[in-house]
Amino acid sequence: MTRFNSHRFALAAASTLGLIVFFVTSTAAQSTKVEGIIKARNGDTMILQTSESPNLVVLLTDSTQVGQVQGIFKARKKEMSMAALVPGLQVKVEGTYDTQNQLVAKSVSFKGNDLEDAEKIQAGMHETKAQAQQNQAELEKQNAALKAQNEALQQQQAQLTEHQAKIAANKAAVDAAIARFGQLDDYYIFDQLTVYFDNGKIKVDPKYNPQLAALADKAKTIDGYMIEVKGYASSVGSVSLNQRLSEDRANAVTNILVQQGHIPLTRMLAPGAMGESHQVGNDKTAEGQAENRRVVVRVLQNKGIAGI
Repeated sequence: MTRFNSHRFALAAASTLGLIVFFVTSTAAQSTKVEGIIKARNGDTMILQTSESPNLVVLLTDSTQVGQVQGIFKARKKEMSMAALVPGLQVKVEGTYDTQNQLVAKSVSFKGNDLEDAEKIQAGMHETKAQAQQNQAELEKQNAALKAQNEALQQQQAQLTEHQAKIAANKAAVDAAIARFGQLDDYYIFDQLTVYFDNGKIKVDPKYNPQLAALADKAKTIDGYMIEVKGYASSVGSVSLNQRLSEDRANAVTNILVQQGHIPLTRMLAPGAMGESHQVGNDKTAEGQAENRRVVVRVLQNKGIAGI
């Protein structure tokens, strides 16, 4: 091939390549029209659902024209703000694709009735969202109340367990006292005095001091005597409180016998706290309750010592 022909061939090839590049560039920049529904909108980006793509990305620019078509033949277009582009709106978009296959919108148009429908959808979504938020707040409130109830229930259960433990301890103390005093079958009862107390009180009425002194003097005349003191309470109030009242009452009477009656501790049996056991009166009446709030003092003598 001659130099002249080679030069002509090179020029022809370059010209053909230029035409191909021009054609490709023109095709890439060719304007495209799509129709679809706005699925989402975030600033200058819209997600459009079309018949070809469920998630077409549309970019809005400052030069994008937004308009609402009007008239019977839809020939007129009213310029609108981009704020009108809300999810649910049926739109027509004209633009070109960029290198990331995103449609850069030159214009966006829609019908007036389509905008009204989209706004109604938005209003319904807002109402639904508000209701959902209200339901969530109510659910959180109920959960908080349920948590508080569970905590209160656990606290009550702990208190109940503690109360049951106290009842068990009181019962054990009463059973021990009953067992101890049940071993006194070998004793004679020489004398007995009952001291009554006001409701909830443990102080001995001074009127009983002379009677307790007389009982102490009589006991001293008996060979090998022992003095038994048992405290009781009515069933009014809690079991643990009544157990403590019976113990305090028995101790109060014992102190008088020891301090004022001068009874040696070696002659005193340990005071018995009998709590609510052995009720002698009807606790449904005030009179019966008064009979049950008592301390019973007995002067005992061992049968072996008595020689009988």
